[in-house]
Amino acid sequence: MSDSLELDFEGIERMPVMAFVEKAYLDYSMYVILDRALPHISDGLKPVQRRIVYAMSELGLSTASKHKKSARTVGDVIGKFHPHGDSACYEAMVLMAQDFSYRYPLIDGQGNWGSEDDPKSFAAMRYTESRLAPYARSLLQELGQGTVDWQPNFDGTLQEPVVLPSRLPNVILNGGTGIAVGMSTDIPPHNIREVVSACVRLLEEPNTSVEALCEHILGPDYPTDAEVISTPDELLKIYRTGNGMIRMRACFEREHGQIVITALPHQVSGARVLEQIAQQMQSKKLPMVEDLRDESDHEHPTRLVIEPRSNRVDMQGLLSHLFATTDLERTYRVNINVVGTDGRPQVKDLRTLLVEWLAFRTETVRRRLQWRLEKVHRRLHLLEGLLIAYLNIDEVIAIIRYEDRPKPELMARFHLSSDQAEAILELKLRHLAKLEEMKLRGEQDVLSEERDGLEKILGSARRLRRLVRDELLADAKIYGDERRSPIVKREAAKAMDETVLIPSEPVTVVISQKGWVRAAKGHELDPQGLNYKAGDGYQSSARGRSNEMAVFLDTTGRTYTLTAHNLPSARGQGEPLSGRLHPPNGATFVAVMMGAADDQYLLASDAGYGFICSLGDMQTRNRAGKAMLTLPKRGEVLPSLRIEDQLRQRVVAVSTAGYMLVVSLEQLPRLNRGKGNKIINVPAAKLKSREEFVRGIVLIRDNEKLTLYAGKRHKTMRPTEVEEYAGERGRRGCKLPRGYQKVDAIVVVKRP
Repeated sequence: MSDSLELDFEGIERMPVMAFVEKAYLDYSMYVILDRALPHISDGLKPVQRRIVYAMSELGLSTASKHKKSARTVGDVIGKFHPHGDSACYEAMVLMAQDFSYRYPLIDGQGNWGSEDDPKSFAAMRYTESRLAPYARSLLQELGQGTVDWQPNFDGTLQEPVVLPSRLPNVILNGGTGIAVGMSTDIPPHNIREVVSACVRLLEEPNTSVEALCEHILGPDYPTDAEVISTPDELLKIYRTGNGMIRMRACFEREHGQIVITALPHQVSGARVLEQIAQQMQSKKLPMVEDLRDESDHEHPTRLVIEPRSNRVDMQGLLSHLFATTDLERTYRVNINVVGTDGRPQVKDLRTLLVEWLAFRTETVRRRLQWRLEKVHRRLHLLEGLLIAYLNIDEVIAIIRYEDRPKPELMARFHLSSDQAEAILELKLRHLAKLEEMKLRGEQDVLSEERDGLEKILGSARRLRRLVRDELLADAKIYGDERRSPIVKREAAKAMDETVLIPSEPVTVVISQKGWVRAAKGHELDPQGLNYKAGDGYQSSARGRSNEMAVFLDTTGRTYTLTAHNLPSARGQGEPLSGRLHPPNGATFVAVMMGAADDQYLLASDAGYGFICSLGDMQTRNRAGKAMLTLPKRGEVLPSLRIEDQLRQRVVAVSTAGYMLVVSLEQLPRLNRGKGNKIINVPAAKLKSREEFVRGIVLIRDNEKLTLYAGKRHKTMRPTEVEEYAGERGRRGCKLPRGYQKVDAIVVVKRP
């Protein structure tokens, strides 16, 4: 025995792993695209749907038959044509039976087939029963008439149709969705009468444009009474490109001051809508809504009642908000991607889609007529032989009676074909009566007339198109109905401003030195008297309303915005702002501001620069904040100051070197952001070394006093004394009295 095993690779194909994997993946992709996910343009069905419909027809489950257990159908489908899971097959079957999912259902079901609120709440297939719906006849009516090609099933024991000979463009009537490898499809459903009208226009005027076709096809027609609110331009763009978005909006009525939703967009659950509204009510974002009720029943499949808090509520504004924030208005993606008659998937515009389907339909009709013509020719050929036999009945009987091989003798004697001789030999004795001969001559006349008619149609493209048109109009009359989804022009929905929805209550927002924030109800709170963590203390506070925005300023000059009603309660010690915002590393918060968007504030740095801006300028949705105040090198932010009366207030700036300057606010610029202008002059060298900088800035009115704090000493300056320090912006200012030149703080003494 050999120590090493010798492997023989002779006859084994070798190829690089990359090439093998690429080929295997492409093969898999094409299988998923063509045999699973995308519908075919001819009948608008995916393979599993086609096999279900065909299997049901083979089981005899026509519209006139009794319903049969769905498990029987599923068993036949997966056993004969579709070797996949029974649950996936049954779900595809359920979808074709739901009148709220399919515009024109293919299956008529008995039992629990799901509901609009929960389409997947259908019963198991052993409980439900089904048969084909009347509309399915348009797919199967011409199946056995030589109209389509056939192929072996998965094990080669049976034959199945490659496609169904659909008499209507089901691909756009029922639409469909699917996700393949690298591509997907989302085709909205349409109305039969509109689509057939467009097809007739194309048959009569082959050069018809998409714009002209849209005169017939107004837009998608979903199996719901909700409104399609996409504009005509949006719909035209969809039909031109095969891509786009469709917007649908719920229908409502007003009854006794209440809003009653009577129709929901396609595939929208009423329970889900109520849940969305209830969540807003619980979070106090819908204070104008008092109650919600679901009064849906068999007579009213959709009846959702929204009860406003009072008759003063702006109904239109409330509805616009609900449309914008709930599934009462929904957007649907459109991607008309189908497998064409050439076997290739492609996104098609409306005209290309209908032209290609009409070419398929015309060829189907031609094949049907050709198949019928061949049958007529064969029957006429047999009738010709039978009539020869009737004319020579005695001789025919004698040949049959006395000849050992009557068939060749008949063929030779009367110049008959093999089929004609066989037909004569198969005649029954009772068919030799004179009356039967008359029947045959009558049948010959009828078939001759039919043959001439078929040959005329097949020989004329115009007659063939007319036949296709007449059949389309006849089917539209049988299966067509009125449009369900009205196309209505509506204004765009707009969510209400959050500050409008939140109750307006007085609130005080407080931040600590370490950046912890909390909000207390009312304005009577003493922020400095609150309980703070060890090593922490009061930094800043602002009074405002619960429906206002709180703006925070940090040491880098950035501002941040949070809604006041979402801040933690002052009953505790609050939360760190860094958990809700993303300030730069090392930055701390120095001030909080509240008020109206047009409230004016003074922003300044200890380098002596500042400017005036509005609170609205400082607001931002960015959690990383907004750069507002530009700081010079080694400069620091001073707490912001609210300007209450710009004409009567002045700016008081004090430096650490004991200089004070009083300037009017009118001398400062109004900016959206930036560094600002120089308020008080601090020498650049001293500012760079931090020998001198601005200790504080305050706003003071006429006749208000100013108190200076220096160590344990303090001095209150009368208005006349403050006036002595007035000057032009950017000046050095005047020296403070001896003993107060190292100022720790300056405070304005408010007038009683």
